[in-house]
Amino acid sequence: MPIQPRSASSAEEQLSVIDALIALPFPEQEGQSKTQHGWGGPGYHIAVLRESRDFWDAPDPETITAAEEELEADLTALVTVLAGRWGSPTVVDLWPYLGLDNPDYPDIEEAPEPLGSLCNLAGSMQMWQVPSTGRWLGLTIGQVDRELPFELLAAVGEVSTLPK
Repeated sequence: MPIQPRSASSAEEQLSVIDALIALPFPEQEGQSKTQHGWGGPGYHIAVLRESRDFWDAPDPETITAAEEELEADLTALVTVLAGRWGSPTVVDLWPYLGLDNPDYPDIEEAPEPLGSLCNLAGSMQMWQVPSTGRWLGLTIGQVDRELPFELLAAVGEVSTLPK
């Protein structure tokens, strides 16, 4: 079964969602607020740009790999376009934000959003600081659980939430 678009099926639509997220005011109210393409809260937005099928029927590994590769192709296309705008992205390791007892990451405090949500979905993200906005944009592919769909995610946060 091919990937089913959740929010945006073409690169142009995905870029349109990204541009809208960057410009969209952050919710002031504590907690998560639903948006047209995802959710947000004070200082952040997260959008699902594209979603694969789910894997409840335990498909063969090739089906899972094909779904992930399709989203990776979308991610690569977006990274190429955005690198043309803002230069090469920085790869941000999301693992430390889980707050697990790991000697490589001592004294990790609770991660600010959207990093707190992203670290539960993905291992790393491609990130740019968006000029003249005080915001950053991150792109990644995440999955909540192995039976659930892969998601191509865009996150926008305040630059102050980035690691120093």
